[in-house]
This record gives sequence, structure tokens and C-alpha cells, in this order.
Amino acid sequence: MGAVFLASKVEEVPRKIKDIINVFSWLIDQYRDITPQVEQYAGLQFNDFKDGLSDGEMRILCKLGFNVQVQQPHGFMINYMQSLDIAENEELAQSAWNYLNDGLRTIIYVCYQPSTIACAAIFLAARTHGVKLPTNPPWWEVFDSTLEDLERIAGHLLALYRRPTRKGLPLTLVELEAFMDLPPHLRDNPN
Repeated sequence: MGAVFLASKVEEVPRKIKDIINVFSWLIDQYRDITPQVEQYAGLQFNDFKDGLSDGEMRILCKLGFNVQVQQPHGFMINYMQSLDIAENEELAQSAWNYLNDGLRTIIYVCYQPSTIACAAIFLAARTHGVKLPTNPPWWEVFDSTLEDLERIAGHLLALYRRPTRKGLPLTLVELEAFMDLPPHLRDNPN
């Protein structure tokens, strides 16, 4: 929750703590097959969530050294697609955008530059939709990327879609502590 709260501040779309807590509470209830409820602002669970959110945000800020300026690849992707004259293809653009969003669940944002990630999203979307891109000179070289990096990033994204859905993941601090006390082989397969 702390990460979502901090991200909403960084991306200039701040959300109220109560809204984030209610969304997470709803998602947790859905995950546990419980009828979702709105958290009461004076309730113990709400206060626990609020404390966890604040603590999580502070831990992240400390680890980042309070440096939260980041450049996302989405702007690069739009500019590159316009340069390649493929921005009008809405399906291609939407697929590339989705790959960028899904990439947030992988390590690519830590390992590669935003411009290279944008190229990889275009590369993968073009392959998915059968859109031919310039090869003489290779279009990715014009944007300072290598084919090897594009293929590696695409591999990370495609591996994400092959992951099985996990059940039984810890959702509260108490559950997380109990989960971390398990031997590693039981953590990998909680079912």
C-alpha cells in the first residue's frame, strides 16, 4: 500500500489514504472470497492498514534516499511510434502500452534505460500484431538500443505471462511474518 500511495504522489495523481486502504481491503476480501466491505475510518483494521501504509511509504523513501524522480518509458514509446509512422495503429499502440505497464511486474525497469524499454515494447507489439518495422538501418539502433536488449526485455515480459497464478500469498503483516518463517521450499509452493 505504501508503494501505491507513494507512486500516486510521484505521478501527480495523489490519492487519499482512505481510498487506497478501501481498494486494498476490497482486493484482499475478493482474494479471500469474502464479501467486500468498506473499512470504517475508526476501525482497528483501518488503523492497522494506515500504519502499515505510512510505514511502507517511509521505508521505501529511506531506501531510495528520498530520490523519487523517475522517467517512465511511456513518453519515449509514443515519440518513437510517431517517428516510425505507426502511432495511428491503435491496437499496436495499446499493446505496446500494456507491455510497458506489465513490465512494472518484472525487473526490466531496474536493469534497462526507459528508452530501451520503450523500444522493446514496440518490438514485441509489432511482432504480436505482424507489423513490419524498418530494418535498414535497424530502427532500434536509431533510438540507441540493441537487438540483444530488446530480445531480453521481450523475454522477461513473455515469461511474466507464463507464470502460474499464486494462491495463499500473505496479505497482512502477520501473514507475511509467518510466511517468512516457512522454509524456502514451502514458500515457493504454498498450495
